Amino acid sequence: MNTIMRKSVLGIAGLAFTGGVFAGPVAAHADATPVAGKPVAVQADKPGVDKGKLIPHGVQGAQSKITLNGEQTGNAKAIIAATKKAGLPKRAAVISIATSLQESKLENLGHLGDANDHDSLGLFQQRPSSGWGTPKQITDPEYATLAFEKGLKQVDGWQDMPLTEAAQTVQVSAYPDAYAQWEQQAADIVAANWNS
Repeated sequence: MNTIMRKSVLGIAGLAFTGGVFAGPVAAHADATPVAGKPVAVQADKPGVDKGKLIPHGVQGAQSKITLNGEQTGNAKAIIAATKKAGLPKRAAVISIATSLQESKLENLGHLGDANDHDSLGLFQQRPSSGWGTPKQITDPEYATLAFEKGLKQVDGWQDMPLTEAAQTVQVSAYPDAYAQWEQQAADIVAANWNS
């Protein structure tokens, strides 16, 4: 096996392993309240909002929602701005924000000491040791979003997948279905902020 091929295989295996490892502790500290019953409607009264494009498959399962502070709202807006910069549609922003809600609750996490899962950092809990970038890069919301969306663009048919499948293919989480619970809130955030 040549060196390039071996490095590629080892890198993919490392991402698969580390992706599965780092999702657990973040999910455990979540302060989210699942909203049972009827899903909340997307804010379709906003100009230019197409509910079908934000949530093309409808939400899957019970939805969670957290109240965002100024920092979290700023990070959500940074994800939307990076998505626009990448020339991607609103659906990419919904997937990105839902992923960040699951991974960090839209908080740009630094090293968490003993609570840190390996070297996971930033909005998406990306790891420098897995090739996502330097700690400085992956704690930059624009860089982290563009790195996540670069991975998303490499997923064939991501635009037509349920959110949790698209996010899981990039993140390789030990909790692959956890992303789905944030789809409604992510869609609402995109609907409220895409044109602002």
